[in-house]
Amino acid sequence: MWKVVYIAPNRPIAEMLQGLLRDSGILTMLRPIGAPHLGDSASVEVLVPESEAEEASEIIAASFS
Repeated sequence: MWKVVYIAPNRPIAEMLQGLLRDSGILTMLRPIGAPHLGDSASVEVLVPESEAEEASEIIAASFS
């Protein structure tokens, strides 16, 4: 099961976080939310396997501090 660990305000930030998590060995999936016509400006959910959610959240928090 996948779990949302972060909602990025746009695709570039989501992709940056996805790369960071992948570099740490965590599988990730991105899922756009909101209006599809917004393209890269739409919010994007960052999802990871439920078993890795805690570790992913810590990595994301550390990247913004």
